[in-house]
Amino acid sequence: MRVLVTGGTGVLGRAVLPLLAAAGHQVTAPGRADLDLFDPAAVNQAVAGAGTVLHLATRIPPREHAADAAAWAANDRLRTDATRLLVDAAIAARCGVFVMPTVTFVYPDTSGPVDESTPLGEVPANLRSGLAAERETGRFTAAGGRGVVLRLGLLYGPGTGSQQPNPVYRATLHVGDAGAALVAALTVPPGIYNVTDGSGPVSSGRFAAATGWRPRN
Repeated sequence: MRVLVTGGTGVLGRAVLPLLAAAGHQVTAPGRADLDLFDPAAVNQAVAGAGTVLHLATRIPPREHAADAAAWAANDRLRTDATRLLVDAAIAARCGVFVMPTVTFVYPDTSGPVDESTPLGEVPANLRSGLAAERETGRFTAAGGRGVVLRLGLLYGPGTGSQQPNPVYRATLHVGDAGAALVAALTVPPGIYNVTDGSGPVSSGRFAAATGWRPRN
């Protein structure tokens, strides 16, 4: 299968690219200088012929600027405008699969169990663009493709700035497990799936049942 990966030089991209290649997929991963994700013609050309799109591109601000709403503008645009253009192109090219990772932090702060049916409640402003990307992925499914959203726990491991899970967060995930989950996502039915290491209340049971994926711990 030919797979187009955006954000291939990012933390998730570096984790998933060798796994895709090892699974026998033909991978194209243009860098920022090679593909303007806000240029419809360029996006259409990049997507043409791809069977699958993995939209991993992000622009997460440094932690010291995370409280500044303006610092999230570039990331928000990648989640909204770029996702919309990629979905448009994927529908036009008749791609089979569109995979979009978002985050589990959209769930309310509760000590009880959390799964994909848990209502989201009030979502922080810097996460709302992720929900827009989820809706675009749903639009791909409505058009006849297989749109898959993976709500990931907070990543730790190589390239993330943290080698161990942060116990402050209710959902965490090793970046290597995230890469394996993205490969597994190529085969699941459309929909939204939580993917975490299982150390908190957010359940990955639905994704594990669909794919056989398990975190390393």
